[in-house]
Amino acid sequence: MRNVSHILERKGANIISVAPNQTVMQALTVMAEKNIGSVLVMEGDKYVGLLTERDYARKVILKGRSSTDTLVKDIMSADLPEISPLQSLDECMQIMSNHNVRYLPVFSEAKICGIISIIDVVTETLNAQKETIDHLQHYIQS
Repeated sequence: MRNVSHILERKGANIISVAPNQTVMQALTVMAEKNIGSVLVMEGDKYVGLLTERDYARKVILKGRSSTDTLVKDIMSADLPEISPLQSLDECMQIMSNHNVRYLPVFSEAKICGIISIIDVVTETLNAQKETIDHLQHYIQS
């Protein structure tokens, strides 16, 4: 069964982050440049939260706040469930569903090692299904 480590292997170990005292506009610029929907919020080497497009939409746009005046720390999500690389994709889907979130921070030995998204989980699940189908077709044909 596939787990979070498979997603991290596919995505690579590139951690993209912003500081809590940066403006939301600066964070959005990073997210746009990297074509990502969330970014880790780090204070030095310490994880303090996650900023997502949903945070921006709900806590800045809908409240009429300014992206250039609002700080990341004022709108980031700091209470997300944390997962480990060994957790299964099924567990991740259940956690995301139960907490109504699209992103989860991944920790290994109390150190942040990445973020996974619902799209990552779906993609990995589809890849696993395709491999199973390919193996079964090969088995039937041989």
